[in-house]
Amino acid sequence: MPEASQVRAAWQRWLWLLLAYLSIGMAMLGVILPGLPTTEFVLLAAWAASRSSPRLAAWLEQHRLFGPLLRGWKNGGRIARRSKWLASASMLAALAIMLLTVDHRPSVLFAAVGMSCGALFIWTRPEKPKAG
Repeated sequence: MPEASQVRAAWQRWLWLLLAYLSIGMAMLGVILPGLPTTEFVLLAAWAASRSSPRLAAWLEQHRLFGPLLRGWKNGGRIARRSKWLASASMLAALAIMLLTVDHRPSVLFAAVGMSCGALFIWTRPEKPKAG
């Protein structure tokens, strides 16, 4: 009979793997849905995959769409300018849709503050490697 620690480790691996796949799915949705972040879910997927599946982690790093995000983040927390503009445009589009469709203004304000914090965060990340 396996030890309790082995059983716990197996369950933890499966939970990390589930989180990784759910995050990949959310990231893929974020590519096409305005307002749903992509980068955060890709980073979460890579983190969870690194704890559960080296093969999945390697696949993410080599992925045509997600790989550059992960490599930039790993190499100094960089976010490409194009990604910053796309994220900002998506947040503005989502906010515009909310302004037109949501009657509860405090909810719209809360979302706008959250999006502003997200935009501030991404625009303060470096774009290129530091010289030197």
